[in-house]
Amino acid sequence: MNITSTLLREERLPGGGHFSCVLKRGQILRMTDIEGGANVSLIMLNAHEKSERLNLPDTLKGQHTARLTAGHCFYSDMGRVLTGITADTSGWHDPFGGVLNAAEVAEKYGQGRYQERRNGFFRNGTDNLLVEMGKWDLNLEDLLMVVNFFSKVTVDDDGQFSFHPGHSQPGCHVDLFAPMDVLVVMTALQHPMDPSAEYAPRPVQLSWWQVQDEESAIRALLTRPENERAITNTQLFAL
Repeated sequence: MNITSTLLREERLPGGGHFSCVLKRGQILRMTDIEGGANVSLIMLNAHEKSERLNLPDTLKGQHTARLTAGHCFYSDMGRVLTGITADTSGWHDPFGGVLNAAEVAEKYGQGRYQERRNGFFRNGTDNLLVEMGKWDLNLEDLLMVVNFFSKVTVDDDGQFSFHPGHSQPGCHVDLFAPMDVLVVMTALQHPMDPSAEYAPRPVQLSWWQVQDEESAIRALLTRPENERAITNTQLFAL
């Protein structure tokens, strides 16, 4: 980590698991793909005004990109920066794929009920995220835009999406810096476009770091004038 930081805590998110927390202003959340082939579906909201949440269309249009990697910011629907990627060894994260619901998981992987599989039952992204969102008084109508970290999906000239298996390698990591307090909700499940017919979600390691110099983290995100304006909006909100 090039940005001087102090490790605060670490936690392992098992494959199929879900988690949520408030990432405090000035902290970095590092997600590490332990085994390779992981996928983390994640949503973000303003921790204090949860009606403000991630706006992926503005995030992509404002930064003229169809993928997310180091130097990119995640814009809110109020024109502020919820988080930004300050480091990334994966190089490509998907903003298009969304998550599967229970019926779609059953169709893709077959029946994987709790009655037969107990804790190994087949989970789905919609329900996993809703379980965590319920802890913060959020409901189905609040489940809007999801980023799929560690997954690569390209778009051709005809608008066709292609998933790239094996994109993320063991040890790949991505760092999310928070210039404001942000609620993150995530689940570690396979990408909806993953062609594998086997239900086999992979674990990720979560690490929290306290940045010693916030300006150094912010400088890593000033890759476009639009980012600078959005960060200024964020700093004004945080006064």
